[in-house]
Amino acid sequence: LTKKRKYDDDYIKYDFTCIGDQECPKPLCVICGDVLANSSLKPSLLRCHLETRHPAQLDKPADFFKRKLAERKSDITGFMSKASTDNENALEASYRVSYRVAKASEAHTIAESLIGPCIKDVVHCMLREKAAKRIDMVPLSNNKLSRRINDMSNNIETIIVHTVKNSPYYAIRLDESTDVANLAILLLFVRYVNEGLVEEDLLFCRPLEEHTTGEDIFNLTNYTGFVSRTKKVASKVSWTHCSIRRQALATKRMPEGLKEVLDNAVKMVNFIKSRPTNSRIFHVLCEEMGSIHDCLLTHTEVRWLSRGKILVRLFELRTEILVFFNSHPFHLASCVENNVWLQSLAYLADIFSRINDQNLSLQGLNITVFSVQDQVESMIKKLQFWESCLENNQTECFSNLHDFLAEHKLQLDLCTKANITAHLKGLCTTFRDYFPAISGDNDWIRNPFDDTTFSTQILKTEEKEKLIEISCDYELKRSFRNLSLINFWLSLRNEYPLLAEKAAAVLLSFSTTYLCEKAFSSYAHLKTKYRNRLHAEPDLRLYLSPKVPDFKELCRAKQALQECV
Repeated sequence: LTKKRKYDDDYIKYDFTCIGDQECPKPLCVICGDVLANSSLKPSLLRCHLETRHPAQLDKPADFFKRKLAERKSDITGFMSKASTDNENALEASYRVSYRVAKASEAHTIAESLIGPCIKDVVHCMLREKAAKRIDMVPLSNNKLSRRINDMSNNIETIIVHTVKNSPYYAIRLDESTDVANLAILLLFVRYVNEGLVEEDLLFCRPLEEHTTGEDIFNLTNYTGFVSRTKKVASKVSWTHCSIRRQALATKRMPEGLKEVLDNAVKMVNFIKSRPTNSRIFHVLCEEMGSIHDCLLTHTEVRWLSRGKILVRLFELRTEILVFFNSHPFHLASCVENNVWLQSLAYLADIFSRINDQNLSLQGLNITVFSVQDQVESMIKKLQFWESCLENNQTECFSNLHDFLAEHKLQLDLCTKANITAHLKGLCTTFRDYFPAISGDNDWIRNPFDDTTFSTQILKTEEKEKLIEISCDYELKRSFRNLSLINFWLSLRNEYPLLAEKAAAVLLSFSTTYLCEKAFSSYAHLKTKYRNRLHAEPDLRLYLSPKVPDFKELCRAKQALQECV
């Protein structure tokens, strides 16, 4: 209801009101509710309308028309209020559907082409046609969803940035990769403290326009290489290289004899897997022989677990591969009949399975430098133990090799034994090169109740006294058993700020790029060759973030913007 005009003379007592927008108001008869043309506002035309349409009201007093005007105004206000409520609900529904689409990492067109029609069908069946028509009020077009997803991503980003600025400590982890459109993508995750608990989230996902040097990364993040430039503006910063990648690099070297076995194994797999006909025939062969598997796995160098998995599968299907090579000649077919070659293959399957297990233990959330240190020290000691077992001709630690020797009543070949021993020694050396032994100066962090940690050299006298207080506090000891290590020290931030700050600096840092690798996998799923122009950051943030956008606030901001316009 935007405007009211009233004509009141001795002959015509007639009220009307104008509805519509402010640019083009329409006159409305307060008696019948008809919308009149603007040209009918002349008194003569109004008199004609009254005489022809409402002759019974010709002699009504002015109060009658005033009452009708109030009733009509109330009806219009109620109608517009209901329409406004429906629009607000439709806007929120649009945001919520967009959020579900982003969480499922689906194409934006799915809302209009599938979700909307499905909702309408369900509502039509359950609530009939009238309710189903209201579903059309919800905007679900491709462009609308893109804007909604951008709004929600900005909302979450604002929350994260605000929380990080207010966090007493935070750590970042960045990594770079190339997407399907050949763009160099930089991912940056942040770990911070929010209300006494550690949280981690995607800070941004941006393309590097030209080069991927430390200077380019530094300029993009605003904070040779990135570390040295960062230290110029933050001298106390510390950094770590991804433990999972160091582990992968440490396992690359091996004696030439084992390397040749590995290369030949990959060639066998490629001969079968890279040819569709061979792959189909091998699949049928495995089914006919009742094998536990019906296909081989393809080796991919960039996938850390690939090597161990393909070797185990190849060794388990060695009988089926031999049968296949009898009808499909291959120049390496004789290797599958060579017991010495199979001994090396069995060992490689065993050792890389063990390395895969360690790799998986380094993945996941809440991995600290202490967790990595424990896993590495455990692996080095196991390698030394396996070497000593092999010297005593005990092969039980390598299950595939041990079973193969027992099944064929064989002794381990001397040349193979020498290669295995050399490999185990080499792994011990490379693991220590990539993971140098860490001093015990930070042991007080992992166990402040151990009296032997008081001798650490990195704490001042006052800090050691505070550490002694902690170690003698029974309530804190009980909390230590119930809380994670980082949360325990964060709970002491107010009572023991100096110790808590030093502990947080060690525990809060990222030990691996697990989150980045996981995000790149999600990114590759979002940005495919069919969506290669997608700006994936908003979708990726909603997909990865545990935070839920504030839908009510988003709707209020959108409505306020529309009112301003």
